[in-house]
Amino acid sequence: MHKKWKYKDLDKEKVIEISNKYNISELLATVMVNRKILKDEDVNIFLNPTRNNFHDPYLLLDMEVAIERIEKAIENNEKVIIYGDYDVDGITSITVLKKFLKDCGLEVDYYIPNRLNEGYGLNKNAIDKINSENYSLIITVDCGISGIEEIEYANSLGIETIVTDHHEPMDILPKAIAVIDAKRKDNKYPFKSLAGVGVVFKLIQALGMRRNMDENSYLKYLDIVCVGTISDIVPLVDENRVIAKLGLMLVKVTKNPGLRALLNASGYKEINSNTISFGIAPRINACGRMGFEKEAVNLFLTNNIVEANSITENLNKYNRERQDIERRIFEEALAKIEKDGLENKNSIVISSENWHHGVIGIVSSKITEMFFKPSILLCLEDGIGKGSGRSIPGFDLHEALTNLSDYLDKFGGHEMAIGLTVSESKIEDFKRKFEEYASEKEVDKILPILEIDKQINLKDIRIDSVKELELLEPFGEANKRPVFVYKNLKVDSIRALSEGKHLKLVLRDGNTYINAIGFNMGELSKDYTIGDKVDIAGNLEINSFNGKEMVQINMKDIMISY
Repeated sequence: MHKKWKYKDLDKEKVIEISNKYNISELLATVMVNRKILKDEDVNIFLNPTRNNFHDPYLLLDMEVAIERIEKAIENNEKVIIYGDYDVDGITSITVLKKFLKDCGLEVDYYIPNRLNEGYGLNKNAIDKINSENYSLIITVDCGISGIEEIEYANSLGIETIVTDHHEPMDILPKAIAVIDAKRKDNKYPFKSLAGVGVVFKLIQALGMRRNMDENSYLKYLDIVCVGTISDIVPLVDENRVIAKLGLMLVKVTKNPGLRALLNASGYKEINSNTISFGIAPRINACGRMGFEKEAVNLFLTNNIVEANSITENLNKYNRERQDIERRIFEEALAKIEKDGLENKNSIVISSENWHHGVIGIVSSKITEMFFKPSILLCLEDGIGKGSGRSIPGFDLHEALTNLSDYLDKFGGHEMAIGLTVSESKIEDFKRKFEEYASEKEVDKILPILEIDKQINLKDIRIDSVKELELLEPFGEANKRPVFVYKNLKVDSIRALSEGKHLKLVLRDGNTYINAIGFNMGELSKDYTIGDKVDIAGNLEINSFNGKEMVQINMKDIMISY
């Protein structure tokens, strides 16, 4: 599906000013201006953040109360348990807090609900277990803000709770002794989009400051904090960028045996945001998805490289199993879509028995990406459909389910991703009503938009200029790789690679040849021929082959020139 190319409004005068002032290429300056990074302070922090660019952790509401309660727990050597989540953000949050509290002289335990049996967040059965083992304090990480009833229940048992979270709160806050979440409606913290592990980092920073510890006592954990932040797809701007940029430097020289073993297993030659997003995160997430969440924590906690390598082998196995299951569900889903003609509808809602709860969200993402329409996959079990859904920009999935809540047992999530439970007897009615809602919102008229930073020409694609774009790393949410358009290129050669999966082009501008690669665009090889004039949109990158470097365009779209 071709995309709508949306060009950024280019302030040429400002680009030249930034380029001259900071001695950077106009290519990089263009991206900086497009992202509104204009002031001296903003430019310096963006390009070269330092440890001085962290905000004061005590600006977070309830931080003072939380630190006093933790100090009391350390002084009295209380039984404290960290309650976390089974994804990368939760796993890294548990790791960082447990290690730092040990540095402070307090050994703490942790609890992660099993994704397949307990689901996300606090639950009363878990609190009963915690109570039976005589814990006096729960510290939640990457969860807890919506645990109103569960925290009330813990209070009734005499267990106190500190909540650290980054999700949207409800109208009322849980009655914990401290609720640390920058998304609180009464928030005064200057940045609201920390990951769960980012909030934990602020907690250990505050505790380190209170105890007059050297700042390296908490900064040394930025490698793990960085992994959780990048993996959780929070916007990589402001304090998240400082965490990610400084953290990646530590990842490259990490002393954590588990992280080092994972990096070696990932097969990535360079360590950057891609390595974390596609090499590290899937392996850690596979543990939670497959029901072995504790192994990921043990990997980061161990100091034994032999044990780290052994656990990493298990993670690789879980990830392969996850990929096999995902592939099977994806193929079955495509067959159902074709059978029911859903590719011609405004939405895709499909259900089946024997689909894995922990994997259907990934498959929903793939289906939404493939057909560019909201999708929901439901796993049927004992008369109940448990599912995950993903959306497209311009269609609020959470709002849609709010309007159709009469057909659902429960649901939660946000605009782009949801989880839901629906009685099997109501599924067909829900499908029909969801399609009607999507039709009313004219989903079929929503086109995928490709944001274009600049139209470029031959002078822009020098190797030094393209390499300089790496200063924009780490890339991620709210800081995507810049996309450029190059027009009127002549196709000199075209072929499909990897059994027709990918597209390889050699293009010509005058006497200069330019290589382009289009991943998962192999079918387009039939639409173009040698001699065609084309416009292409994509990222600029350096391709190294046989010791020789050349600029390559990683295509995101292509069309005939007009």
